[in-house]
Amino acid sequence: MSNSNVVPTPPEPASLRYVVGIDIGSQTCAMCCLTPEKRQVFKPSTFANTREGFDWLFEKLASLKSDPSSILVGLEATSRYGENLSQALLKAGYRLCLLHPAQVHAFAQQRGLRAKTDQLDAGTIARVLLSGEARFGYLPDEHTGTYRELLRLQQQLSEDVVRYKNELHALLVVLFPEFVQVFADSTRPTALAVLKRYPSAQAVVDAGVEQLSHLLHELAPHHYGRPTAQALFALAQTSIASGVAVMARSKSMSIVCDQLEHTLINLAQLEQEIDQLLTNDPQAKRLLAVAEFGPLTVAVLRAELGDVQRFAHMDQVVAYVGLDIQVKQSGKWKGQSKLSKRGSGRVRRLLYLAALRSLHEKHSPFKDYYQRLVDRGLKKGTALVAVMRKMIIVGVHLLKTQDLYDANKVGIQ
Repeated sequence: MSNSNVVPTPPEPASLRYVVGIDIGSQTCAMCCLTPEKRQVFKPSTFANTREGFDWLFEKLASLKSDPSSILVGLEATSRYGENLSQALLKAGYRLCLLHPAQVHAFAQQRGLRAKTDQLDAGTIARVLLSGEARFGYLPDEHTGTYRELLRLQQQLSEDVVRYKNELHALLVVLFPEFVQVFADSTRPTALAVLKRYPSAQAVVDAGVEQLSHLLHELAPHHYGRPTAQALFALAQTSIASGVAVMARSKSMSIVCDQLEHTLINLAQLEQEIDQLLTNDPQAKRLLAVAEFGPLTVAVLRAELGDVQRFAHMDQVVAYVGLDIQVKQSGKWKGQSKLSKRGSGRVRRLLYLAALRSLHEKHSPFKDYYQRLVDRGLKKGTALVAVMRKMIIVGVHLLKTQDLYDANKVGIQ
């Protein structure tokens, strides 16, 4: 669906007949309608975040007897609770803007609006729209939304994998510490299957060589067999495992192994979907031409940057990903310059890794750029941040201009 009715910048008051502020909640929402002269049109009201509630809202808006394009509706960008309503408003032709909750809160504080109710919050949102101070948020299109959803899940599953591996290693220390002498990586598929079936040294001893050998032959007949089973059995017989809470810990080990197995499978399938998304995305292909950008970096850039045409200047891009410099100052006191670190920390982490990778490339324009900065006396850390900025600028330039990547032009972009 087109987001042409999403307002990226504050519209001229003359083009509006009404502004509507809506405070979103998981169950109920509150709305307030004002004229451009800040006159309240009807009493602030609440409505359910349901089909019946939406119908009530649209009846109220229809009673204004104005073209939907002359009505600006503002919502705070609060997770997913407002997504259904925002899409319904867009489909009905209303002009929509998203506001960051922090700026709504700051607006209320500056004007001494201390009371806190949903209806008052809706009124504050409406007044922010009329103030001329609003910094309007970005509502991603379908393609960007798809990237964001897949990558959010990919990050969650990746974190789950790390957590399960840590739990497995912690349990292995007290259940069967010698296990790693046979399986150096206890989180590989065969090792996981063995631990899931026999989660302790005692369980291995109870199973015996024959059962172990049979399981290993089923799992990996060309890699493991009776010798591996004998080695594992011998280590289990002389294990230094504590023997404390073995039954409970064994249950935990089996469950953790099962969870890790399934999470790894789901993660692999998800990463295949992301790879397919990149393959079918011409814009992604432009970014993948940059040798320092891996598939994950490109996918995250596509997800977080969205429509790059909304950035009028490259300084805005640098600030958007939190690579701009921020200085705290009060009177004569001036603090140390630091990165603002606004926006996506994941983008910054991946750009940092890409910048480090460039230093190990045999031929890299980013490496050359880094070396020039260091030769001028810049600290290595500062030079690396400059490379990160250069990388995001190059990436956005490729997306905005549709140019093909040319490493020889990096120095002038």
